[in-house]
Amino acid sequence: MSDSRETEFTVERGLLTDVGGTIPVKVLSTPGMIGMMERTAAMLALEKLPDGKATVGFEVCVKHVAGAVEGAQCVARATLREVVDGRKYRFDVEVLEGERTIGVGTHERRVVQRAA
Repeated sequence: MSDSRETEFTVERGLLTDVGGTIPVKVLSTPGMIGMMERTAAMLALEKLPDGKATVGFEVCVKHVAGAVEGAQCVARATLREVVDGRKYRFDVEVLEGERTIGVGTHERRVVQRAA
């Protein structure tokens, strides 16, 4: 198993915002960016968990440092940095458009029982 995972995505649909019409183009929203970071981290954690377990996010600390316009091809990357007490997973997360950093930060998830 790898200690990192990537998710490729296109900046479209529910990931977009025009900030209430205040900017002339649609771009990757901060909540959309965070959602892709969280999803990637959750999928990485799931690969490492025993059957019947999952994780839920409880902390996100990120900076949205550049824009990605509608249609841009991006990659969300999560790298597992640490597991504390077997139940707290700490990740470094980022979103890139090619070599350009769109967002960067950390994310933490807690192990829970998976619903049937």
